[in-house]
Amino acid sequence: MPLILVTNDDGISSAGIKALSKALGSLGDVYIVAPETEQSAVAHALTLHRPLKSARTGKNKFSINGTPTDCVIIGVNKLLPRKPDILVSGINHGGNLGDDVTYSGTVAAAMEGTLLGIPSIAISLAIDPQSNGGLNIKPARFRQAADIAVEYAGIVFKKGLPKDTLLNINVPDILKIKGVKFTKQGKRVYDSSIQELSDPRGKKHYWIGGGMPIWEPGEETDFEAVNNGSVSVTPVHLDMTNYKALKFIKNNWKV
Repeated sequence: MPLILVTNDDGISSAGIKALSKALGSLGDVYIVAPETEQSAVAHALTLHRPLKSARTGKNKFSINGTPTDCVIIGVNKLLPRKPDILVSGINHGGNLGDDVTYSGTVAAAMEGTLLGIPSIAISLAIDPQSNGGLNIKPARFRQAADIAVEYAGIVFKKGLPKDTLLNINVPDILKIKGVKFTKQGKRVYDSSIQELSDPRGKKHYWIGGGMPIWEPGEETDFEAVNNGSVSVTPVHLDMTNYKALKFIKNNWKV
């Protein structure tokens, strides 16, 4: 039976990971290794300055007091009976579109899986900003996203993925999805994303986030697909070399 590793960045108690792990049970033997608390926007951080500990919270279910990347490394090397056949990260409470993939702990967990030679998928539910961080999402939305994860995990089992490539899937927060689009990464810009505050003594503080995202126009992007009611499936490659720029530099720069 296939061995499936499930993780996330919203924490082991999140509604998204519960729906995802339950649905993936139809494909194989599921192990959950996830952060004990929310680790959103930690990107590909690895904990090196302190020891980490795991806690068994159920059958084949472990929490780690670290990042999503920590969870993947410890899960694969110490907690699972063997190397998993696939890793699925999510369901994230919020979209991971465009530049968000560089901050996302959900996507970073799939990146780590890919680095370890495990076919990996990141899946996110692109919730409305007014949904209070996903707390007001109806369970049916997570179940729908989980069913999509199962569908693409099954495809990956049969067809595999290109080398050094993960799938980043974003599901719109609607029940009547229009279809699936294979997309490229979009580009988003945050307006006034740093809020300046003052404490009672007048000392300044800064809060990152809170600005409304502005998207650059672009056809066949992940944002365009989700905004139009379709599931976005984006292949993300880990080699970030700009080969066109490399060729230009070699031909035009003198050292």
